[in-house]
Parts: sequence; C-alpha cells; structure tokens
Amino acid sequence: AVYFGGPSLNMRMMRKGYNLSYEEVREAVQLAHDRGKRAYITVNNLMNEEDLEEAKRYFAFLNEIGPDAIIAQDLAVFPLIQEMNYTNIPVHSSVMMNVHNLEMIEAVKALGVSRIVASREMDLKTAEVLQAKSGMEFEYFVHGDMCTVHGANCLYSSMLFGNSSNRGRCMKPCRWDYRVKKDGYLYPTEYPLAAKDMYMYESIPELIKSGITSFKIEGRMRDTEFLLMVVNSYGDAIDRYIADPLGYNREAGADTLHKHRKRDFTTAYAFGKPGLGFINRRYEGTGKFYSTGKVFSTPTAERETKEERVLQVKESLRHAKRERQGTSIPQITVHVNTVEQARAALEEGAGVIYLTGDVFQPDRPYGREDIEALTADKGDAEIVLGMPRMMNELQMEQYHQFLSAGKEFNHYGLDGLLATNIGAMHKFQSIGLPLIADFSLNIYNHMAASFYQEHFGISRINPSLELQLHDLTKLLRHPEVPLEIIVHGSPIVMYLEHDLYANAAEFEPIAEEDNRFVDNRHLVLLTDKGENPVYRDAAGRNHLALAKELCYMPILKELYEAGVHHFRIEGKTYTTEQLRSLVRLYRHAALNLDACGRLYQSMAPVYAGFTLGSLQFGHSLELELTEA
Repeated sequence: AVYFGGPSLNMRMMRKGYNLSYEEVREAVQLAHDRGKRAYITVNNLMNEEDLEEAKRYFAFLNEIGPDAIIAQDLAVFPLIQEMNYTNIPVHSSVMMNVHNLEMIEAVKALGVSRIVASREMDLKTAEVLQAKSGMEFEYFVHGDMCTVHGANCLYSSMLFGNSSNRGRCMKPCRWDYRVKKDGYLYPTEYPLAAKDMYMYESIPELIKSGITSFKIEGRMRDTEFLLMVVNSYGDAIDRYIADPLGYNREAGADTLHKHRKRDFTTAYAFGKPGLGFINRRYEGTGKFYSTGKVFSTPTAERETKEERVLQVKESLRHAKRERQGTSIPQITVHVNTVEQARAALEEGAGVIYLTGDVFQPDRPYGREDIEALTADKGDAEIVLGMPRMMNELQMEQYHQFLSAGKEFNHYGLDGLLATNIGAMHKFQSIGLPLIADFSLNIYNHMAASFYQEHFGISRINPSLELQLHDLTKLLRHPEVPLEIIVHGSPIVMYLEHDLYANAAEFEPIAEEDNRFVDNRHLVLLTDKGENPVYRDAAGRNHLALAKELCYMPILKELYEAGVHHFRIEGKTYTTEQLRSLVRLYRHAALNLDACGRLYQSMAPVYAGFTLGSLQFGHSLELELTEA
C-alpha cells in the first residue's frame, strides 16, 4: 500500500509541492490499483469551520475515485461521511488520533474505524496484544521521521507562530538547541527534544512475529531515490526472512541505510523507553527541511499581549454575541494540582474544581480520602475528577475500580469527570457522572463538538487551545454545545513520554544558574528567547508549559456575551497563594464584567509575561464580513 495527501486537509501543508493535485490523486489511486496495490489518502488534520466545506467537496471526489481508505484525526470526519452517505469509504485512525489503549480501540471501532495506526509511544508487544484482543488491523511505524511529543499533544508551534502541528504546519520548535536548567545547575543538553529517525530494519524477525498487519515507512517529504532505497531494503529483508528464518542475517544490507541516513537511528519505543538514545545530536542545528533547505524556525519568544490586538479580539467576538438569556453569573473553574490549591480556590468562590489526573511531582495523585474531604466541604461548588491524558490498561482499570465502587457511596460526592481521551469517555459514559471534554481532545469545529455530545454524552467542552481568533469566533456562533474557555494560566503545550529529567541526569553541569520564574526543583528548557518549565507527573511523563501566562481578563465580557459561561484557570503550576489571588480577581470580574479592564491593569504576571496564545493569530471576523 501507499499513502499520500491531496491538495488540502493533511499533515504536510507547509510545502504545497509535497501534496498531489486532485488529478494527481486520481491518477495515483488508479496507478496503485492497476498494480494490485492499495491507496490510502490522508485527511488527517484538525478542521476549522471553513475546512468542513472543503472536506465535503473532497469526500465527494474521493467517493468517486475509490481509494482503499482515508486516514483521519478529527472526529468530524464521521458525521461528515454519514451526512454524505459515503459510509463505504473505510477509515483508518491516524497516529494523530493517538490511539493507545483497548478502550480507545473499542471506541473508534464502534465509529467504523477499520485500522489503527499505533501511537508512536506504543511498544511492539503492546501493539501485538491489542491487535489480538481487539481483532482490529494495526499499522506500526518502522522507519522515518519521529516526534518526541505524543500525537496531537504538541501545541507549541501554534502558540509561537500560528502554525498548528495538528493542521499540518509544524514549525518544529522541538528541534531547537535548548539548554536544561535544574536544581540551580545548567546542563549542556544541546537538542534534548530532537528525535532520531525510526529504524526497525534489524528487528524484522520481531516485527514478523508480532503479527502486526502493516509496517509503515514515513516517506513523505523525502526524495524519490532515498525512498526507493528504503522501501527496497525493507522489502528485500522481509522476503529473505520469510524464505529462510533460520539463516537470516539481520545486518545484511543495513550499511546502505546507515550510509544514506538523514539522522541517526533508534528503535524508539518498540522495545521499551529509549531514554537518551532516542535523541539525535548529529545533523541537528540546521533547522531545515532536508530536501529543500527551507528553514523550519529558530528560537522565538512567545508574543506579548498588545492593546491593539486586544481591541481586535473584542471586535471579532462581538460578532458572536448572543441574545441575553437570563442573568446568570459566569462560573470560575479551576484546574488544581493539590488539595491545598482546591481549598483555596473554593474559599475564593470558584464554582468548579478540576482535580487533575496528571499530578505534577513532588505531589501525589488524589486518593479517596482527599476526594471525600473536599466534596464534604464544597458547598454549592462542584468537584470534578480528571484523568490522565494517556491511560494505559492499568490506569484504566484503576479508575474503573474506583468509580464502580463509588456508586455505593454517591460517587464520593463527585459532580463529574474531566475526560481527556475517547477511551475514558467510552469506558465511563454510563458510570452515572457528567462528562466534560478537556482541551486535550482537540475539538476544533462545531461538527466534532456535536459528535462528542451525541456519541459520548459530553455536557460541556473545552475546545482546542489552538483555535485562532476567527476559528473561535465561528465556533462560538454554534450554541449547540456549551463551551468553557481557559482564560488564565500556563497550559501544557508539549506532552511527552520522553523523560527530560532522567536524560539531564546523564550530563555533568557546566555552570550554576537559577530558574527565573519557577522553583529550581523544576526542570527548565532554556533558549536566548526565554525558558519553558517542564513538569514531571506521577507517572514520569513530562509536561512543557508556556513561558508566559494566558490572560483573557480584558476579553471576559465579550466571551460571556458570546455564550461562554465557564472561565477556566489552569492553576496547577501556581503556589497556593498565587492561585488564591487569581481566583479572587477572576471572581470579582465575573461579578462585574465591566470592571475587567481596571482589574487587568492591576495584574502582574507570575511568569515571563501575559499572552493571548493562539488568539494572537487569525483575522477578525469583522474583516471577513466586510470582505464578503
């Protein structure tokens, strides 16, 4: 089989020349079929409202030419296909759907997915077991370009440049030359997020034994001669092994691949956590597309909030203004890391407390005693239990046992669950607690929002943090599903299995240097443009946060008038007293939205400054309406 992208809606949109035109797609599908091969079309980026119309035209074309499957990320694909009655087009879940546990597999299987492209962090044995248990086809990466960040969990390119890695426009901030700071020391880590290329050529016996349906070579944006060499090498090796497994030589032909490599090689997570061996230190530093020399990006500071942009955002949001419905006061919701933070937020009038499922060290995950103590004192507020973004089978079972037992105890006083992945929603949608969609689900358009509501019973949605101004404004004009907006804090913009803390310990420090904004016990990635804190959770996963703080205080009134009645503070990284002050300020703002401007002038950032995040980018809806 071959897979490729058409002129739009795929994950390689930075260079139009690397995608096929409509006629070339038609020709390529026919070419594959004439040779008895399969053709898979990538329709795997997140879609904004304009993209939904493009998708309808594209699906009509694909239905006509008959590819063997499409590869998708956005769940809006499923209602689109149903609406157009194109249910005969098979759907594969993209690696960007980040399918990583059995419940997720069962969830997408129920939606009509026929093949899983496994998460990059999934080891080969787990893929083998999940394929056997689910009866689904699996596809596993064996060669080519890799990312250090979990699929669809890198938002930093959007925040820095307005170019979303989930929409095919990644500017590769992961391949910058960072230094690491921790415990008051500076470490010479060079390129701590730059992954080597996947290389499973010398593991053909293990691949064959696994029974995995399909081995995937990442060949897009590579030149033809290079790709032919890689495909022929793997094809010949598989043929040799099948012909003579006893006499098979793993290393035969490997020298050709090594000689022509673009980066050094790794087996990544195929046989367990790779540690520092995952990181590429040679051939980095160019920041270029290898085949064109075009620069990806260089270290860039996050944009500071400017008054001119605030006015543009306000004007655009006014075009989503709704008829006033009642006189309800917006609720302040707070995502917390500790019981102490939760109590402080409750004391200052927070309406909803989210107990994170990814507790940052040195704090420990919430237990039953913590939860029952908080719910006993919550008053009129709600306590909602969060779940980890990534959940392995053990974590899923732990939550299942806890929540199932809780039915006998009024769910421990809990008022809902903060759902972070579709496996958790599939597992717990009938547990008896409302489900709230977290921003990690990357809900980007109204069709996806409605689909989550209809299929998983979601009661409220935190949309994608990557929504630009016109995207958010248009989404707000669809009142079908209540939205909650993160209005303050330094949200996580890279979520990694890769452990920077363990890797830094392999180096000797070269100097003493304190962190500027966070405690020295937290690791920081440093460039000449700023420093990003990296938090380690109780499961050892790493969470890279913005250097600056989102602050939407100046636009709260416009958000409320556009129908947003839940304002969320990402409070996990603040001290208890810092968080207390923030909740108090936002509670005052909620009670008197006309005071937001004055309150904003009184605020000082805790970290490197204030930013509007992705709302720094995108045009005003006013401009679009004027042009129309």
